[in-house]
Amino acid sequence: MPTDGADINNSASRLLADDDPHPFVVMNEESQSPVLLVCDHASRRIPAALGNMGLDPVALRCHLALDIGVGELTALLADKLSMTAVLCQYSRLVVDCNRQLMDASAFLEFGDGVVVPGNRNLNAAARRARADAIYWPYHEAITSQIERLTALGRSPIFVSLHSFTPVLNGEARSWEMGVLWDADRMTAEVFLHDLREAGFRVGDNEPYSGKAPQDFTIDRHAEAGGLPHVGIEIRQDLIDDDQGVAAIGAVLKRTIESLPVRLKPTDINSRHRPVSI
Repeated sequence: MPTDGADINNSASRLLADDDPHPFVVMNEESQSPVLLVCDHASRRIPAALGNMGLDPVALRCHLALDIGVGELTALLADKLSMTAVLCQYSRLVVDCNRQLMDASAFLEFGDGVVVPGNRNLNAAARRARADAIYWPYHEAITSQIERLTALGRSPIFVSLHSFTPVLNGEARSWEMGVLWDADRMTAEVFLHDLREAGFRVGDNEPYSGKAPQDFTIDRHAEAGGLPHVGIEIRQDLIDDDQGVAAIGAVLKRTIESLPVRLKPTDINSRHRPVSI
């Protein structure tokens, strides 16, 4: 039976059971590469205590539940490049780790024609339980890896990976990739140049803008700490199968592995200010 809002509120104190997976995974956690990959929306997993959040199987597989293909893409890049990657292991419908907790979309109730019953009328305890179990541990893991990599002598280059639906609210989107940025134009220019040279239709802060307040992960960990950074968006039909992931992975691999050479090393004492949770 679908789990309703009352059940979800009542299960707040026992959100993750002992046999539920950890809230995040860190790949190559001893890598010395000065690039850190992060993936906020890598999984559609729902904690057992929340059932199916009142959603049917189709809704649980759609772009509202996860960024389709990007978890596999991030894992592929981390493996091929031997770089550290931090991936969230729970659905953005449980709590969106790329939003401030006060943002209404952190616990999405409705989007793209889909109602999310499990997020209707959430009480404060239920929201706090989700944040304590998933949101903050994931962000603490990112902070820990930034501090580890910084201690090796150079501010890590922060690359946040996402994917976007080809059609939103009935409107087709022509961009194939997007490069999102705010304070760091230099890193963005590397990707804009390379992806356009590779023949892709690439949006400069399209179809989303890195200047928007919803981009919490980059704002908190990269901009606040003065790290070189970029957000990359890939249209989901390009990476919704293994062949697509491999093809886009090969393109992004060439650019990402070149970043330490193409970007001037920063003075970590003046630019990087580790942010405590």
